[in-house]
Amino acid sequence: MIDNVVRKYNNWKRFRQTYDELSNLSNRELNDLGIARADISHYARMSAK
Repeated sequence: MIDNVVRKYNNWKRFRQTYDELSNLSNRELNDLGIARADISHYARMSAK
């Protein structure tokens, strides 16, 4: 049970870090990466899996 909680917390931390980093990029920087601002949540969720 504790392992599950720790895993979920670590996944959440990875999601937040990725989301925050991508959100801080300009639209031009996101475009250079091929990411639309509306897709940030999607990419952050993928990084947390």
